[in-house]
Amino acid sequence: RSNPYQTNLLRDSVRRYLQLPADQTVLILHAKVAQKSYGNEKRFFCPPPCVYLSGPGWKLKQEQIKARDLGEAGFRVCGYMGLDSMGSSLMETQKLSFEEQPDAKGFSCAKALYISDADKRKHFRLVLKLFFTNGQEIGTFHSKLIKVISKPSQKKQSLKNTDLCISSGSKVSLFNRLRSQTVSTRYLSVEGGAFIASARQWAAFTLHLADEHCARSEFPLREGYIRYGSVVQLVCTATGITLPPLIIRKVTKQYAMLDVDEPISQLHKCAFQFQGSDRMYLCLSTEKVIQFQASPCPKEANRELLNDGSCWTIIGTETVEYTFSESLACIHQPVSPVPLITALQLTGGGDVAMLEVQGEYFHTHLKVWFGDVEAETMYRSPKSLMCVVPDVSAFGSDWRWLRYPITVPLLLIRDDGLIYSSSFTFTYTPEQSFIPGQQVLADVPQDSDKLLDSIHQEFTRTNFHLFMQS
Repeated sequence: RSNPYQTNLLRDSVRRYLQLPADQTVLILHAKVAQKSYGNEKRFFCPPPCVYLSGPGWKLKQEQIKARDLGEAGFRVCGYMGLDSMGSSLMETQKLSFEEQPDAKGFSCAKALYISDADKRKHFRLVLKLFFTNGQEIGTFHSKLIKVISKPSQKKQSLKNTDLCISSGSKVSLFNRLRSQTVSTRYLSVEGGAFIASARQWAAFTLHLADEHCARSEFPLREGYIRYGSVVQLVCTATGITLPPLIIRKVTKQYAMLDVDEPISQLHKCAFQFQGSDRMYLCLSTEKVIQFQASPCPKEANRELLNDGSCWTIIGTETVEYTFSESLACIHQPVSPVPLITALQLTGGGDVAMLEVQGEYFHTHLKVWFGDVEAETMYRSPKSLMCVVPDVSAFGSDWRWLRYPITVPLLLIRDDGLIYSSSFTFTYTPEQSFIPGQQVLADVPQDSDKLLDSIHQEFTRTNFHLFMQS
């Protein structure tokens, strides 16, 4: 545990942060698989890895740098992206320049990354290094694992080998190439509340398997792997905007195959027929997304003829998000490694409850905080921290009167004051036996030691509940 003086100073900073969070978020979007290049050919990753910078902390950092007379030029963010375990030559990394979007997010993408056939790995990660233009390093950030494939699988996928299958609830990207030309690539995206076909940016969509026998207004979602002929729902992960129910069809030589029900594989060509329509398909026209009516095939009733704009390539995507706040700390070191919390595990109870924080990129300089209360923290491994759950009385004297659950945010704080927020919270819940109906305690004197002792005893026998909050 930190010494009391440091803890009090830090606690004041954490309270200010909780009142007005000034987070800085780095979001990396990338595909789950990448096609290997052969010989002198360069198969650039498609869709290209994208980086978004968001949060009020970036603006606050800019104001701090201006206050030090470094000028606005010193604040601008730049970076490099490449493959892990590789050299640092310009051939293997790509410089990123960030542009500000209408929603105030910084955006950049690495359009010229590829993996050569000299690289024999079956998996790799992308590495992003960010700097301010005055040379100050921000940190190093990693993508999730990317699987290397030689080419899209043409054989029927087996559910015994689900490596390349796409499951319900997973995220995908859709892109279209007219006449198979790379320069004509358009990505399904969302802009201004409408679906568009963009040459620059792509959106990740959650692909849900739906129950085709239910009314559209109900649209219950199902688990399992996506198969051709299934009714699906595409939901934009960033905006929540949804397309109408669609039937996903396999595409072979510009024909939609109506009788194929095999599992869908990465980088397959597919088409999306609007459920209940007369052969109407999701289609692009330049940058617009429209409906196209397919032509029936007189000789083969199980096929419908599409146009180029109705043939999409589907690929699974991943998102990794790093959030930190250096607004209230004097930071001289890079913010990385930025810890990521993936799960919480509570053990014990009564006077001593222990919480295991599971995730990635943990180190010995981290402490777990429950709101503005520091917990005694023990480092176990880069994937695990253990801490003692603070007694509820640590949250202030007002607790003598509270009879309802209290939820506090879970933070990780580096010993130099750098704050890493998370989407996890911790809830203290009094036992039901302690809550006597709707009785009001207005008649009980506030200095009642007996009442305070009673509440403290109940809270030491409390039930703890954990949940994730988006």
